[in-house]
Amino acid sequence: MTGSPHLSDPSTPSDPSDVSAASDVTGATGATGATGATDRATDASGRVRWRRFAVLTVPAVAVTAGLGIALAQGALAASFAVSGQQFKVSASSLEGEGFAQYGSVDVNARQELIPVAVTAIREAKLHSLCQSVVTSLPVIGDISLNLSAGRKAPVEASNLFVDATQLAGDAVFSNIEIGRDASTLDKGPADAQGMQDLFGQQADTVHITNLQQTAWATNAGTFKLTGLSMNVSKGKKECF
Repeated sequence: MTGSPHLSDPSTPSDPSDVSAASDVTGATGATGATGATDRATDASGRVRWRRFAVLTVPAVAVTAGLGIALAQGALAASFAVSGQQFKVSASSLEGEGFAQYGSVDVNARQELIPVAVTAIREAKLHSLCQSVVTSLPVIGDISLNLSAGRKAPVEASNLFVDATQLAGDAVFSNIEIGRDASTLDKGPADAQGMQDLFGQQADTVHITNLQQTAWATNAGTFKLTGLSMNVSKGKKECF
């Protein structure tokens, strides 16, 4: 005889239960793989969500931190939250003693930081002062608030601080220092100093004719307005 009819193929399970067991193992392995893939997808999704959260949160935290640092270092110019409107100021001439100028920031009610150039004068006299601000209202349109003073006698101010974004005129300074560290300024009002390492300039006296400036805020220890006049009118009526 050349062979036994009872010899079986080694690749074929000899017991049907072996087939069932193999199927169970394969199924379990597939289920475990699917579960792992799902967990990994969930983890990846979680990581993406946290990254998005971080991207949205970091700018707000940075702004808050920047405001805190500015407060701690005395970098904020105005001692109050400025409005959302700038105003214009003009004068035929300004004479000042103890002049200082440096960069700083104002903050509004939304906690947004606004860059400004602070002009600080220990004693100032302004001739023919004009101040204007225009407000646009629904239905009514533009409303102008105008203030004038100092036509006969000059307006007088002590410890004057103006947080401006624009200034123009013809100026003459005496004993000016340009490029001095803003934290070391000592010719202006007592509190007229900026942050360390920032640009500053100062002078013993300043004389400006045809003054025009746009500002966010003005502070003064005293502000004497001779011949004060204020009026509100429709339309856009500005000092310049």
